[in-house]
Amino acid sequence: MILGLDVSTSITGYTILDYEGKLIRCDAWDMRNKNKFKNQFEKAIFIKDEICSIKAQMPIQDVYVEQPFTFFNSGGSSAKTMASLQRFNGIVSWICYDIFDITPRYLTAGEARKTCGIKVPRGQKAKKVVMEWLLENEPDFKIEYTSKKNPKPKYYDMADSLIITKAAHCLLERAKTKKGNS
Repeated sequence: MILGLDVSTSITGYTILDYEGKLIRCDAWDMRNKNKFKNQFEKAIFIKDEICSIKAQMPIQDVYVEQPFTFFNSGGSSAKTMASLQRFNGIVSWICYDIFDITPRYLTAGEARKTCGIKVPRGQKAKKVVMEWLLENEPDFKIEYTSKKNPKPKYYDMADSLIITKAAHCLLERAKTKKGNS
C-alpha cells in the first residue's frame, strides 16, 4: 500500500491507496488546538502515534510526502513560517523512515497535479481546482461543508494528500510498465 502525506503544522492530510489505485483511507490530523499541542515536538509525537497505528493496520510499502514550498511568492508565507514547515516536514519524514524503514519520496504539488492530469487555469486557485477534480473523478472522496458552503478546512489537506498519493500510484505504475518492457 501507498501512504501519501500533505504535512503541515496545523492540519496534516494523509491518504492510503492500494496498488490497484483503490482509496483505502483519506483523512487528516488536526493539530490546531494550542492547548493540546504546545509546540512542534508535541505535534510530532501525535503524528508518530498515528503513523504507528497505520503501520499496525496496513502493510505500507511506499511513502510519498508533498514537498513544501522552497520559494517565496507574493502574498505567501514568511521565511519564519516556511522554515517551520520545512523543519516539521523533516521531522515527519524521519518518523516515516523510522517506523516503516522506508525512505520517503517527495513530490511538489505541481508535479503531483501534472502527473494526475490536472491543469490549473491561470487566475484560478489550485486547491479549488484540485478539490473539484477529486469530487468529479474520485467517487470515494466525500467532503463536508461549512454553513457558508465552503469545504471544511481539513478537506483541502485531505485532497492534497490524495493527489500526492494518486500521483505516486501513477508513477509506480509507469515504473512497473517500463521495467516490464525492458
